[in-house]
Amino acid sequence: MTTVQTTAGTLKGLDVGGVSIFRGVPYTRPPVGELRLRAPRHPEPWAGTLDAAEFGARPPQNPPGSQFWGTTVSPQDEDCLTLNIWTPAADGAGRPVLVWIHGGAYVIGSGASPLYDGTRLALRGDVVIVTINYRLGILGYLAHPELADAEAGGACGNWGLLDAVAALRWVRDNIAAFGGDPGNVTIFGESAGGGSVGGLLAAPSAKGLFHKAIIQSGPPYAGSMREATETADTILAEMNLARVEQLRDVSVDAVLAAQSNVIGLRGSGRLPMLPVVDGVALPSPPMSAIAEGAAASVPLLIGTNRDELKVFMAADPASHNPDEEVVRSRLEQAFAVNQVEADASAMIEGYRQARSARGDSVEPRELWSAIETDRTFRNRSIRAAEEQSRHQPRTFMYLFTWESPAMDGALGASHAVELPFMFGNLAAPRMDSFAGSGAAAEELSEKMMDAWVAFARTGNPSGGGLGEWPAYEPSRRATMILDQETRVEDAPYDAERRLWEGALANMVKEGVK
Repeated sequence: MTTVQTTAGTLKGLDVGGVSIFRGVPYTRPPVGELRLRAPRHPEPWAGTLDAAEFGARPPQNPPGSQFWGTTVSPQDEDCLTLNIWTPAADGAGRPVLVWIHGGAYVIGSGASPLYDGTRLALRGDVVIVTINYRLGILGYLAHPELADAEAGGACGNWGLLDAVAALRWVRDNIAAFGGDPGNVTIFGESAGGGSVGGLLAAPSAKGLFHKAIIQSGPPYAGSMREATETADTILAEMNLARVEQLRDVSVDAVLAAQSNVIGLRGSGRLPMLPVVDGVALPSPPMSAIAEGAAASVPLLIGTNRDELKVFMAADPASHNPDEEVVRSRLEQAFAVNQVEADASAMIEGYRQARSARGDSVEPRELWSAIETDRTFRNRSIRAAEEQSRHQPRTFMYLFTWESPAMDGALGASHAVELPFMFGNLAAPRMDSFAGSGAAAEELSEKMMDAWVAFARTGNPSGGGLGEWPAYEPSRRATMILDQETRVEDAPYDAERRLWEGALANMVKEGVK
């Protein structure tokens, strides 16, 4: 048992497997009642010693959020703003701190998932790992001008993103007591968590609270207030409410029921809830802010998985064996909804030629996966690396190509497959079937853990089993390939990248409409 004094009171943690663990630590006041749909407030102190042996409640969410990776981690409750800490020792050693922001499309997930257990990464790197909960869905990302919070400078959305800022303030004020260095904090996240990292790079209130950033399969992106207001109006109509403030008076179950129905109305990869450019929490689109040097002092490690879309396609029967006409129709719809100025037929033919020249499959399913993976994830990640590298020479890019054994290999190097490697949790429940196992998998996991820790420690992921990792810049596009054989490639899949030049030229301006 380890006891630590924080600014709000005393915590009692657990000593397990060589680390001290503190779970369910409140970092703000509960966002309930009049604090629903408002920025987080400073936590209230508690008397006595708070037992931090159990995870806090998960943020309210619809299924499949009730179970993550097959394991129910905790009940869900609106009083959910807690964080978890893994440290080799609660001493004054001043270790690098890594703060993890989970993914889940801003509508599901929890920092308590077994997949994110920080034990092995903390021990291997001699670092402090923090995972956080943040508000999700309507409760975390509903935005509307009438919700302007005067105590937060007039912010009228981005509550989940502001939760992450509050968690980082808590880390700044308390992590030294857990053996961490508040002057060396790295934020890292995947999918929506990666998008949150991109938002924090652009958020004025987060400036100075972290010093390095890692974005995994979640490039910087935010919606517009116009779109957010339209979504809010749809939700109000769904719930028969006249004013957005009335959402503070209805039950969580009613909120989740409306959220489920509204999510069902969205298609073509558009997220129903996400950060928005509200002029306060996010004064400008994250990509635009990065281009303008908002995070010039922050080293960035960013990357994607080669086959991101395949895990989503697996859940859609129409995606299992489509012919080319189905692929063309789906792409036309996606391009139209997402305002991509590209011809679906020309894109299909361009990908066919590029893949054929390399000897890659040109089956319609593979073409669809490759095109949508690049549109949704890789192009924006490349653009973010390009923009950041103009201000910060310590910018690095990876491409994860290790293939999942699941579904007889149909998932390929899909979305989220890198997570158990990066956390060192290949032995977590069901991970062997999702990510693989054996000596080669363990070797890749160790290389990734060492690289992530090296980056958190120094701002450079080079060293260890990966060797020299060159910085990313547009003339060379050096990219670390993470697979059974790790290697540096210059401009991988560049023929496909060039097909998008012009089609996404307005990417930097997203979120202002």
